[in-house]
Amino acid sequence: MADITLRNAASIEQIQHRVAVLQEALPYIKQFYGSTIVIKYGGAAMTSPELKASFARDVALLKLVGMNPIVVHGGGSDISRYSDRLGLDVRFVDGLRVTDAQTMELAKMVLVGKVNKEIVGQLTLAGVASVGLAGDDGGLIRAEKVDDGSADLGHVGRVTAIDPKVLDRLGDEFVPVVASVGVGSGGESYNINADTVAAALGKAVHAERVIFLTDVEGLLADVEVPSSLISRTDLATIEKMLEQGASSGMIPKLQAVRDLLRGGVPAAYIIDGRMPHSVLIELLTEAGVGTMITR
Repeated sequence: MADITLRNAASIEQIQHRVAVLQEALPYIKQFYGSTIVIKYGGAAMTSPELKASFARDVALLKLVGMNPIVVHGGGSDISRYSDRLGLDVRFVDGLRVTDAQTMELAKMVLVGKVNKEIVGQLTLAGVASVGLAGDDGGLIRAEKVDDGSADLGHVGRVTAIDPKVLDRLGDEFVPVVASVGVGSGGESYNINADTVAAALGKAVHAERVIFLTDVEGLLADVEVPSSLISRTDLATIEKMLEQGASSGMIPKLQAVRDLLRGGVPAAYIIDGRMPHSVLIELLTEAGVGTMITR
């Protein structure tokens, strides 16, 4: 007697739900097809194997449906962990890591030699080809020392120029994975906040969207009330938040959003990297999951 498989009503409902999800995503896939999407990857999203794999699958899906994602990553928790092991001082000023010569050497080894290659490996497992890059690859990220007069941050840099030529040479075949390490005019390395790099890169490649993964739900109207998530706002609100004084950890992100919107990028998102598939939910659904900021 031939084997017979009966399809139950529950499985049909599940299939119909999946089809509905695909139908909801279709207009956004069409809207962003062929567009460059810069994703700043860091924080809690990099801490667990499950979230790492989830992020890689999200990026792979964006690539396979015709978008051109670029991943920009930090790795602050890894740098801090190895600094503790080596007895190096860990100190921050306005959200920026104070980076002496030893810490800079460690940061470059961790960001370029460890974290970058782990992300490339995860993307390979997810089914897309990727290439790891840092600032000195093709002169991608030119930088200079941050000197605001208030504190000596050491080898902390600011972006002076982005040369996307190496990205152009890669074409559409690979997903670039960019470590937030810049190079100075004398060949010296600088540790740069990954939010800042993502914003500068987004402007340089004329990205359609820039996504910032964070350890919070998004922007809150009241930082003491998690339910006060702002689902959508604009550049004027971001500028007002910076004028009134934001939390130190959020300052680099808000500055980055301000700069990229002023630089012509149509919109940015600040979303919760602790939530699996938050990139897809924000980019390809009507409801979203974090905060969308437009010009």
